[in-house]
This record gives sequence, C-alpha cells and structure tokens, in this order.
Amino acid sequence: MLILLALGLQGAVAAQAQPAAPSPFADNDHPALPQDDYIPDEPAAETDTAEDAPETPTEEGADIAYGAFQRGYYLTALEFALPRAKLGDPAAQTLVAEIYSRGLGVPKDPDEAAFWYSAAAKSGDPAAQLKYALMLLEGTQVEKDRDRARELMKKAADAGNSSAQFNYGQLLITDQPGSEGIKAALPYMLASAEAGIADAQFALAQIRAYGIGNTEPDLDEARKWMIRAARSGYDTAQLDIAVWLIDGIGGDINFDAGFGWMRRAANSGNIMAQNRIAHLYINAIGTRPDPIEAAKWYILSRRAGLEDASLEDFFQGLTAEEQKAGIEAANNFRSRF
Repeated sequence: MLILLALGLQGAVAAQAQPAAPSPFADNDHPALPQDDYIPDEPAAETDTAEDAPETPTEEGADIAYGAFQRGYYLTALEFALPRAKLGDPAAQTLVAEIYSRGLGVPKDPDEAAFWYSAAAKSGDPAAQLKYALMLLEGTQVEKDRDRARELMKKAADAGNSSAQFNYGQLLITDQPGSEGIKAALPYMLASAEAGIADAQFALAQIRAYGIGNTEPDLDEARKWMIRAARSGYDTAQLDIAVWLIDGIGGDINFDAGFGWMRRAANSGNIMAQNRIAHLYINAIGTRPDPIEAAKWYILSRRAGLEDASLEDFFQGLTAEEQKAGIEAANNFRSRF
C-alpha cells in the first residue's frame, strides 16, 4: 500500500494501557475493538477496489453497450460502443478502453486502451481520468507525466469518483510529507472511505490511531474505520483488529474475537496472520491448543519466507507423526476467501 510507505507506518498504535494478560504480540501494542464489532464469520461484503469499473453511461446507445458489457457480451458491447466512441462519447470511449485494457472478447491491446482512456479523460469522464492518470504515473504504456496525472486525478476526485479520491489523497501525502499533506488528503480519504473503498477505510484507521500529521489520535474513530475495512474483506485490517483485541489496549481483551479475526485473515492467505495464529494455537489463546494446526500455519508462513525461531523450536519438538500431519495439512490448505 502506497499510503503505508508515504506515512512511514512501521510500528503500532502507542499503548494506552498495559494488556491485562500475557500476549504473544507484546511487541505490538494496539487498541482493542468493542466486542460488538466481532463478526469474523460474516461473509466479506462486496467493496470497491482502487480502480472503478466504467460508470453507467447515460446516452441510450451507450446504455445498450454497457448492458451488453454487464452481461458478458463484450463483442456486442464493443460493436455498439465503438461508433459512439469515435463520435466523442466519453462513456463509450471509456467502455472501449476497458474492453481493450482487460482483453474482454478481444486480445489485450494496451496501446488501444491508452488511446481511448486518453480521449475519454479529455472529454471529462472521471473513470477514464483515473485510469489514464494511473497510466501516466506508471509510465509504461504512455510517457510518464506526474503533473498531468495529478491534474487528472484531482478532476476525477472532485467529480466524486471514490477510487480517485483515495488515490489523489495518496498523491497529496506523498507530494507533501508531513501535516500539510495529511490535512489536504483527509477530506478526500474521508469521502472515499464513506463511499466504501476499503483501502481508504484502512488508511483512515491508521491516521486516526496514530494521530499522524499533527492530528489528535482518536481510537474510537480508528476502530470504526478499521472494522469497516475488515468487514469488507481487507485481510490486513482483519489482522490488525485481531491483534488489537488480543492485546486489549484501549478496551477489553477479547481472545475469542481476536482469534476469529486472525483465522479469517490467515485463511485469506495473509502470511503474518498465518504466523501469528500458530502462536494462538500453541498458547491456547481464543481456541483450544492444537499442535497440528499450529504446525500447519507455521509451515505455510515459513514457506512464504517468514522465519520464526520460536515456532521452529516448537515444530522440532513435535513427534514425527505430528510433524507429518502438520505438513500434510499445509499441503492441503487452500485459501477460502
């Protein structure tokens, strides 16, 4: 996440109180969420991503093309959209660009996609302005132009495109390190988070928890946004909430809740969560002790490159049968989310 790099967030929220019980995460002090916020088995809500799909066109011809696009009839969508795109219809131009960009029904053609995104951006389509701005920032398909990218991103953000609001907020923070960048970015981040962008919700949770940019820390506000990001299926937010609950900083300890969120993040493939849930199984925190499950999660995280000397000592202390069972469980693991 660019927001993490821009803010330099390496540690955890400053401790407000000491945990009431020993925790395997004593080196990461986090505020806890209220118990009512625990629903880790709830299916992840559908949420927007950092790049929006084409917005619904308003012109009748483009509506037909968009309807075909939504039903998966991409060649039909292209047939209807392309003539309108050539006539300057920005929504149709964006739709054509999306088809070529993703290779839907046609071979991928990044150059053709860039051409139509550029045309639609000039015509004022916010979704195209976002996409073309990202291309300008990347500089692989078109010549890199950060100033033009920032201009287009701002236009899309000011037009209400929620993904553009998040990305523009990141640009502001990157371009203006410190309190001024945070202050300028917050309105955009807030609008994006309220629109359901999980990336923005997670970023806001960290900003509020740390009090970054000379803002006052607000753990209640941080919890609100972190829980929304977690419920959207954002695995890093699920990991953070789990640690907050287990450490009990800023609220009551809830081991069961913490374990539930940690399991959800681990099942989604989050490597750090896989490592930490092994500790939970070993120490029977929020669950019964289970050496086979602990071994499984340790093996998965180790295979991903996360070394842990204490878990290696634990694994070497298992019987040969237990080690074999743990390896088999790891081999059979499939991400559930």
